[in-house]
Amino acid sequence: MSGILAHGVGSRGDLPIPVFYAYAGAFAALVVSFLALGLLWPDSRFRGDIAGRVLSVRLPAMSRLVRVLTLVVVAYTVGWLVLGPEEGNAGPHLVYVIFWVGLVPASLVFGPVWRALSPLRLLPDRARRPLPPRLGYWPAAAGLLAFTWVELVSPEPAAPYTLLVFLLLYGGAQILATLRYGHAWLARGEAFEVYSTLIGHLAPFGRRADGRLVLRNPFDGLDAVRPEPGLVATVCVLLGSTGYDGFSSAPVWVDALQSGAGRVVLGTAGLVGAIVLVAALYAGCLWLAGRIGGTRGLAPGFAHSLVPIAVGYLVAHYFSLLVIEGQRAFVLALGLSAEVDMEAVGPGTIAAVQVLAIVIGHVAGVVAAHDRSVRLLPPARAVAGQIPMFVLMICYTLGGLTLLLAA
Repeated sequence: MSGILAHGVGSRGDLPIPVFYAYAGAFAALVVSFLALGLLWPDSRFRGDIAGRVLSVRLPAMSRLVRVLTLVVVAYTVGWLVLGPEEGNAGPHLVYVIFWVGLVPASLVFGPVWRALSPLRLLPDRARRPLPPRLGYWPAAAGLLAFTWVELVSPEPAAPYTLLVFLLLYGGAQILATLRYGHAWLARGEAFEVYSTLIGHLAPFGRRADGRLVLRNPFDGLDAVRPEPGLVATVCVLLGSTGYDGFSSAPVWVDALQSGAGRVVLGTAGLVGAIVLVAALYAGCLWLAGRIGGTRGLAPGFAHSLVPIAVGYLVAHYFSLLVIEGQRAFVLALGLSAEVDMEAVGPGTIAAVQVLAIVIGHVAGVVAAHDRSVRLLPPARAVAGQIPMFVLMICYTLGGLTLLLAA
């Protein structure tokens, strides 16, 4: 394997593959899907949170017990951060790998798992004040930005005290906000619950508007994402931070970080710049789509189409990290004498997962955007109005593959 990317703890291995085939395959997939949708998909087909086949399975009421157990795991992790050694400390691996990266596949399969596991939901749901609607997802966007800054920019992201300070500040803020606004805050302001919930909209299992457990088309789950303030910002933080993670291993950026400008200052500028670039491209393309379609204010209504793209980037960038460093996390946390299998997945498998994750994520974004376009735009302009979004998908795809292949 070649190309090693630092990621809080450990490394992520990548395999360069023929650039022509990667780009050509991605471009062909997007073009074919766009043309097929324009010709064969004239009406909206997704039904959001009213879709799905009701499952007769009754899940046992164990939420409180599960959350207490999660609280024990959190305390165990904090114990490692406080009492564990500087070298070989399991705490950073448990936070960065098992929790942060592991939430992606868990949420993709089972839905919003952190909502079910979060020990913050053990707090009483007695709101002193209603949550202001204008807040929306903005607190979650800020929380995700803070976490990714700690992970990717802070001077010592893997140092136990770095994570301990973050967890104490973040946990304290969440407890105070929950006591003030109740559990409504957690659904919009708790960064990791929002992170898991957005990804969980792509899971085959979900709950309809009436609360019943259903088996559903993941696109129906994605269609259930409701446009709210800060939703675009939240998804752009995920996309931009993952993109910066890929770019941060480029030799030119590594050299720049070692210059006199200061690693933290330049790293912060790079991280924020990547997020702003992602957001600016999205806002510009949606503004143009609105002009073509004769409809204003489209940006919030298409934010859901960025979710599969963000998931594709997350899977592509962190698949090998989870497989390799996930082993190390359990070895350290449980005090095992086992060796970490560095060849648990072969280079070919890693390359295939990375490229397919990015391409599938973008094709899914095209499908979600098309279905929303034929719903929101006048029929005569629905296909033409999608062209800016299609160009945006191409830009994101080429950017993602470039970062992937250059790492």
